Amino acid sequence: MNLLSTINLLTTEPARPARVRESPRGWAYATATVCFGAFMGQLDASVVTLTYRPLQRQFAAGAAAVQWVSLSYLLVLVALLAPVGRRSDRAGRKLTYVHGFVLFTVASAACGLAPNLVLLILGRSVQAVGAAMLQANSVALITEAAPASRLRSALGVQAAAQALGLALGPTVGGLIVAALGWRWVFVINVPVGLVAVPAAMLLLPRTKARRPAGRTDRAGVIFLTAATAGGLLVLSALAGLAVPPLATAAFAVATVAACGAVVWRQRVGTTPVLARRVLATEGVRRSLAAALMAYLLLFGPLVLVPLVLERRGTSPLVAGLIVTALPAGFAFSATVGGGIVPRRWMDQERALAGGVLATAALVLAVASPFQTPWLVVWLAALGAGIGILAPANNASIMRAVPPDVTASAGGILNMIRSLGTAIGVSVVTLSLHAGGHGGALAGLLGVAVLALAALAT
Repeated sequence: MNLLSTINLLTTEPARPARVRESPRGWAYATATVCFGAFMGQLDASVVTLTYRPLQRQFAAGAAAVQWVSLSYLLVLVALLAPVGRRSDRAGRKLTYVHGFVLFTVASAACGLAPNLVLLILGRSVQAVGAAMLQANSVALITEAAPASRLRSALGVQAAAQALGLALGPTVGGLIVAALGWRWVFVINVPVGLVAVPAAMLLLPRTKARRPAGRTDRAGVIFLTAATAGGLLVLSALAGLAVPPLATAAFAVATVAACGAVVWRQRVGTTPVLARRVLATEGVRRSLAAALMAYLLLFGPLVLVPLVLERRGTSPLVAGLIVTALPAGFAFSATVGGGIVPRRWMDQERALAGGVLATAALVLAVASPFQTPWLVVWLAALGAGIGILAPANNASIMRAVPPDVTASAGGILNMIRSLGTAIGVSVVTLSLHAGGHGGALAGLLGVAVLALAALAT
């Protein structure tokens, strides 16, 4: 390959073959391709929760330090998803997606080779840059490829791929950790990436509607990163991370100041980090609040249950099998949820029904013993509720926003999901640290209260 061909490959979106482009199933091929990234990202997220205890033993670290293997990843996602989505609307969504997959795959291999906890956390941060390039464009690519009549079902298939990754994560993670060790949890991403990159180049549509060029609000990105990092550091310090009390107080003050700065930049910035046209669209802010709560409800128990079970002597494999009930319920509802609720229901009614089911599951969780039969029942019901809520909520956002800002909207949506995930991980770790033997109940009570808040949105 000559230099010019290499430059074109790196800077130009390749066209789909005519056979794919003209096929009436072209949108389905594009959706299936995007599902590689959806599956890979969520498999990684759920597998990592099974490595916490082995990492604590390997690196002689506490839970508050080890949780940054997840939090560093989520922090970078929160910081980059919105600006990457904005950039993708200009540079090309397909191009950004392909480059992101390459980076994610290489960083996954580096994480598997990390010799210490610091370098593992650094590798996870780089991995998250690639994940941001994937996630900011996944929903936008489906929206661009699928006809309006197929959009909700296409987004449901993507949600199901995410759920499949989540569902396989605990089981696969338990098997891998038990048989091969924690490093292979990260290496497993590499073969998926080797298949997904050429598939994306061949099957994804090129960007049709592009936004005019504009500068990214770097100050806004910095303030958003500072607000998220400061808040997570405060929660980690309260959960046992070795941070002096004075520094914790300083982080809390800095977090409040950074949040105020984000709001200020949104008002005065020429191109704020969170696109104004997306947030100004009717109903979008309410739906984003529901998305944040939904992913907090999904990932809070996904971290809580394995940690509590392993504290009680349960093996990683058995803990993984039990936790699989949550994403399995999610996958079931995301794929056939349209058939469970009446077809005439609109997106908001579907989301409300899912929220009611998720809240009822958490009420059962608080009222029932923390034992295997009950765990499987309420985890499956919780996953089913979120599996109905999430696709309908996502579709309502993507239907509402203008076509030339779909990647910006997708970036903000995925940023909110990541923020909900990070808060869920942090709140659970804090509840286990503060509550001692009653930490499981404290964590479930907190998540149940937040489920009521999600229902209210």
